Amino acid sequence: MPSILIADDEPRIAGFLEKGLRAAGFTTRVARTGRQALELALTDEFDLLVLDVNMPELTGFEVLEQLRGSGSQLPIIMLTVRIELRDTLTGLEGGADDYIAKPFRFEELLARIRLRMRQSRTPAVTELTHGDLTIDLSARRARIDGVEIDLTAREFALAEEFVRHPGQVLSREVLLSRIWGYDFDPGSNVVDVYIGHLRGKLGAERIETVRGMGYRMP
Repeated sequence: MPSILIADDEPRIAGFLEKGLRAAGFTTRVARTGRQALELALTDEFDLLVLDVNMPELTGFEVLEQLRGSGSQLPIIMLTVRIELRDTLTGLEGGADDYIAKPFRFEELLARIRLRMRQSRTPAVTELTHGDLTIDLSARRARIDGVEIDLTAREFALAEEFVRHPGQVLSREVLLSRIWGYDFDPGSNVVDVYIGHLRGKLGAERIETVRGMGYRMP
């Protein structure tokens, strides 16, 4: 039975999540502090972590940083009242798989949990290639002609998405959904900004703009 670690120091929220997730067929355990969440997550006994940002002892961001720094690939969904763009980007750039604001609908959270767990169980391909570009999925690194390119977590995820779908036009909406994993202000230019960063590192010719439709890697 899949097991979920809930890191939230609000008893009402933690209890609500425990009850709902157990009814949905998961086993659960609650961590009341960031330090406890980190220690439990590092045991590799859980299939996913629901992590609140405002935790005592260690913040959710600090827990996330230490988990990813240790090499942990545990799927992490951050659940928080902090919905400012800079906080969202901090979580996603730090390696969170999703970011959901409180208050939330349990049905939406459950759907995202199931999605992330399906993705984590998909048999992993260690490398993807497109021309002279290689995406190393296990090491989370990109190389061009064997030369390593320094990419942030979101830049890497974008590059991976393009390499997985060569020649296919990917709209801004699709990229927001697949890479950021949450509803985003449709007027935001975050995709365009990250495409610009990626072009600067991989070469402008590697990602084409298809006017009125999106982007593709030819």
